[in-house]
Amino acid sequence: MEQQTEKQGFDVIVVGAGAAGLMAAGTAAQQGRRVLLLEKMEKSGRKVRITGKGRCNVTNARPAEEFASQVRTNAEFFAPAFAGFDNRATIRFFERRGVKLEIERGERVFPKSGKAWDIANALLDYCVENGVEIRYDTRVTGILTLAGRVFGVKYINKRGFERKEECPAVILATGGVSYPATGSTGDGYAFAADLGHTIEPLRPSLTPLVTSHPQVRYLHKLLLRNIRATLYIDNAPVREEFGELGFSERGIEGAVALRMSRDAVDALIDGHRVKLVVDLKPALNEEILRERIARERAELAPTEFFGELLRKLVPQPLVQPLARELDIHSKDYVSKITDAQVTRLIRTLKGLTFPITDYAPFEYAVTTAGGVRCEEVNPRTMESLKVPGLYLAGEVLDLDANTGGYNLQIAFSTGRLAGQLRKSKPE
Repeated sequence: MEQQTEKQGFDVIVVGAGAAGLMAAGTAAQQGRRVLLLEKMEKSGRKVRITGKGRCNVTNARPAEEFASQVRTNAEFFAPAFAGFDNRATIRFFERRGVKLEIERGERVFPKSGKAWDIANALLDYCVENGVEIRYDTRVTGILTLAGRVFGVKYINKRGFERKEECPAVILATGGVSYPATGSTGDGYAFAADLGHTIEPLRPSLTPLVTSHPQVRYLHKLLLRNIRATLYIDNAPVREEFGELGFSERGIEGAVALRMSRDAVDALIDGHRVKLVVDLKPALNEEILRERIARERAELAPTEFFGELLRKLVPQPLVQPLARELDIHSKDYVSKITDAQVTRLIRTLKGLTFPITDYAPFEYAVTTAGGVRCEEVNPRTMESLKVPGLYLAGEVLDLDANTGGYNLQIAFSTGRLAGQLRKSKPE
């Protein structure tokens, strides 16, 4: 729905109606500014509507110091924005707008309805209720400057005509390049670069990892719970995670793999060797596991197959791949299994190794690592230090965090701060 206002000019134009842009536009309008929000897609909040598999992990309820530890890049830069509008403020914001929330495992916050649309619609209502004019199917093509200061934008309207709109401030909230079908195609990086900003190299973050393991084709749709995984770079352990690991046509995913993907992607880009070692029985050491296997074997008849023993130790979909990994036929008699084979089984259960050879592209990444260099932006205002009147918010910045609600909070906090349109004090 597009809102009509009197032709009196705007105080600020917000480019991009995602999480950061909607928050910024609503905040500016709530403070009495005349706001124009330009969105190239046919509706607002498209990425918000699909996040969290359609449920929308709004934020994370961890205490501030724990929250900060989950921000992977430029956490110090993010600190002032988070202090001004933190996870508790985000929870209050949505609940005051009628969206009931609940806290799930890992302190992740979701709408009780399980519908991401409730979050996207609450943000849109926030803008509409405060008088933001919204123009959809409108593609911004450039930021206008005069004497080094912002004075408007150029855009192509829904009828295909190029137009310009003048104003003293622009908030760039165009997102990254992950999930490009939602409209995140990197436009903001080009605009910022044209204005003299440095763009840190872009790469997928929170993205599935691709393995060359010969058994991976048999693991499609397998979900492993309560496992421990260790990421190795050049045979040195660099990160350990506990939780869920999944397999799909995209690669190895699930919360554990996604949290590790940032380090894996950077290492692969730099030419390092990467592997993921999975402990399928993290609660058992090798000695206790050996005793467990001995008990399970004793309960099986001598003519039972090795596959039956594996079935008592791992999920059914993993039985055949694990037998192939061990080079033991699943229909070998369990009584014929040697001590050496049991030892190999134990070591595999405690260290199933997946060589990581690639990563899924931006189409499958939750967020984008890299972006506008944060040193070129005032962390207390989100105003550019290079172009007065230009503000930046959300994924367009070189800010990203682990999975679990942290990245949406980055969008809300930086969008809120940018929308206040504070002026940076001269040094």
